[in-house]
Amino acid sequence: MALTENTRGAGLMMVSMAAFTFNDVCMKALAGEIPLFQAIFMRGVLTTLFMFIVGRRMGLIRFKLPRKDWGLIALRTTGEIFATGFFLTALYNMPIANVTAILQALPLTIALAAALFLREHLGWRRIIAILVGLAGVMLIVRPGAAGFNTYSIYALAAVGFVTVRDLSSRRLSTNVPSFTVALIGAISVTTVFGLAATTGEWVPVSAQIGGLIALASLFIIGGYLASVAVMRVGEIGFTAPFRYTGLIWALILGWLVFAEWPDNWTLIGAAIVVATGVFTLYRERQARRRAARNAAKAAGIRQTP
Repeated sequence: MALTENTRGAGLMMVSMAAFTFNDVCMKALAGEIPLFQAIFMRGVLTTLFMFIVGRRMGLIRFKLPRKDWGLIALRTTGEIFATGFFLTALYNMPIANVTAILQALPLTIALAAALFLREHLGWRRIIAILVGLAGVMLIVRPGAAGFNTYSIYALAAVGFVTVRDLSSRRLSTNVPSFTVALIGAISVTTVFGLAATTGEWVPVSAQIGGLIALASLFIIGGYLASVAVMRVGEIGFTAPFRYTGLIWALILGWLVFAEWPDNWTLIGAAIVVATGVFTLYRERQARRRAARNAAKAAGIRQTP
């Protein structure tokens, strides 16, 4: 039986989330073995080199862009740099499932920020879902509780900067190649953390550390390629909820590799965040379909003699 476009899109989304989570596992396994900035730089060198080679061969790299788009790319890249630093710092110091659960709030924060800063319409149902979802995030973080991990704040900061990154991407012109934007981000992250790494101690790289960094590079490249492909297959409103499979991978791998398992409050909070996120994506999909129908109807009316 032939796969539909939506089914292929869902499969690619799940592959993307699995690859990104395996990358996170490799990076977390480096904690205590190699300084964070050195790890990010070394992974970035391999990732950037591969992306440049692939982009050149496929003709996906183009730097002649309008000045407005360069400004948005600069803002997006800034968000990417800070998000990388905050996320991986949290990952080095927290259970992987907890960090991943906090990041599941992204569809909620992006929808809220788009309404506040881009004046995108947000119905009362989605507003309530966002508020409930953010309450779920607080259950995961639990500030002031006995088991509170201060690095949860780093994970929340990463959510904020990823939101900035993704909103900037929304404002880019449609003719700006996404591969070019991602390559610029990779070059910038590698450069910034390479410079930052010179301020601290560098440690010798053993075969095991080198292997983990190489694996992390392969996984993050695979995740990126799958995430680009999913944008070209099926309806984004259908495929987007499958991003939450990344949390399942984080739970499984955190238990198998690091013997970590979240407590009940974290699991409850994660369930709330996922449920409200799926609802928000569903309502957004409905709103887009309604807008498309209204636009088609209006076009039909205008065409009537």
